[in-house]
Amino acid sequence: MIDIALLFVAYLLSQFYRSFLPVLTPALTADLGVDAADLSRAAGAWFVAFAAMQAPAGLALDLSGPRRLVAAGLVAGCGGGALLFGAAEGAWWLVAGMALIGAGCAPILISGLFLFARRFPPGRFATLAGLMIGFGSLGNVLGAAPLAAAVEAFGWRSVMAGLAAAAGTLGLVALAVMRDPPRLETTGAGGALAGYAELLRIRALWPVIPLALFSYAVPVGLRGLWSGPWLAEVHTLDTLALGQAILWMAIAMTAGNFAFGPLDRLLGTRKWVLVGANAVVAALIWALALGPAAGGPAAAAVILAAIGFFGGTYAVMSAHFTAFAPARLTGRAVTLLTVFTIGGAGLGQLITGAIHEASGAGPEAYGPVFLWYAGTLTIALGIYLFSRDAKP
Repeated sequence: MIDIALLFVAYLLSQFYRSFLPVLTPALTADLGVDAADLSRAAGAWFVAFAAMQAPAGLALDLSGPRRLVAAGLVAGCGGGALLFGAAEGAWWLVAGMALIGAGCAPILISGLFLFARRFPPGRFATLAGLMIGFGSLGNVLGAAPLAAAVEAFGWRSVMAGLAAAAGTLGLVALAVMRDPPRLETTGAGGALAGYAELLRIRALWPVIPLALFSYAVPVGLRGLWSGPWLAEVHTLDTLALGQAILWMAIAMTAGNFAFGPLDRLLGTRKWVLVGANAVVAALIWALALGPAAGGPAAAAVILAAIGFFGGTYAVMSAHFTAFAPARLTGRAVTLLTVFTIGGAGLGQLITGAIHEASGAGPEAYGPVFLWYAGTLTIALGIYLFSRDAKP
């Protein structure tokens, strides 16, 4: 169990890395002259690199296990990327650093899900995944007010150096303590890759894919990128006040992951848990799209927190998705779902960055950004209504 505990801690670091940019917005703007579009590209690079590494990481899990994969990701990816980010002299340094960090974070969550599938009964999968994601979401909390205080005290470059050291140390510990389970895949990389094609032929998975692409993108897009510039430009919050507002969203995201993880077993349905939660998120993001400056800072913080809480349904979605996959493809099923969720989040970051830039890159440009999230989530939810339930 020590390897699972280590993955919990590593996933906390991964969540921190995907969400810390909004708090650094004022410092990066002042030191490097970057704007919201530059930060959008940097945030999007994390998600694109993360998604691009999923298929290779999934193959490596099936063919050799998580030990060396996780260790290399933490040391070379997360550690090296943090050093590059901390040495940045311009926007493209940030993009390259975030891409390297995203690639390093890629195997962490799927390694945990892989071990859950291999070591525990299927009925416990959503609960265990919810625990891991909920614990990891504490990284969102650390990436809010605590990060803001650390940046104020030590400077953002020193903070990034400390993060690089933490990732490298954790990677070396992973190499020492993790143990790979017995190998089940014997067909080599070609046969393992064919498993992804087999999954994509399962029609029961098709209505889930659009929701995977566009639902996770909303809370991650707001928490990981747009909350900071929006609160700073539209609601004129400084770094510490901005950090406090984002902290509440981070706490709500953590609570949501813990709450929704076991809810499928309590209610006897996965589909309608996902429908209800995402309908609430859609209503809230529509409210922001139609009135991005309405209500003031307090209302903005409440809406962000509510989106964070009701957006915490990844564990239930993972359970719904993997329920239709053959047992021998469970590891690749969780990997494929991660491709869609993280890829959709990265695509959303890049598209909304372009939308914001094309809209004038001022306070009035946030309405179109929120409109993208609202429209895509609403369409995806409509398609998902035709999905088949997978009761625990």
